[in-house]
Amino acid sequence: MRDYRRRHEATWQQRVDALGKGHYRRYEPTAARVGKGAQRLLDRYGGDLRRLRDEAGRDPDELRRALRRIPQFGPVGVDICLREVQSVWPEVGPLLDGKAIDGARGLGLPQQPEALAELVPREAHAAFAAALVRAALDRRGVDEVAEARG
Repeated sequence: MRDYRRRHEATWQQRVDALGKGHYRRYEPTAARVGKGAQRLLDRYGGDLRRLRDEAGRDPDELRRALRRIPQFGPVGVDICLREVQSVWPEVGPLLDGKAIDGARGLGLPQQPEALAELVPREAHAAFAAALVRAALDRRGVDEVAEARG
């Protein structure tokens, strides 16, 4: 379910199962909202977030607001989305949010986003941020961070 069309086409049970595998809490009501959010993205943007980006004028604050208007996109979901696209949407990066900072703290790395961003090339910011988040959630992520740092 890596794109909105697949999320929309998935059954409620398939969404529940996917959310459960991702260790989401309260995943049963979330499954229905994920479907509604996917439908909105398909209807308004043809499932293409680049259209949302263009509509927001590539402004990071407006991108946040636009994403928040999508059902099931709260502050955490927006952070996740923007964290993942920052390597291809340079205007949103470097984005090392609270969860990434938690991972950095656990690894003894700097805890200021600017200092962390300087540790890897810009094109690696998304992978680095994701590895830091995994380190915050699971100590096995330490090896991933070391690999992402090169």
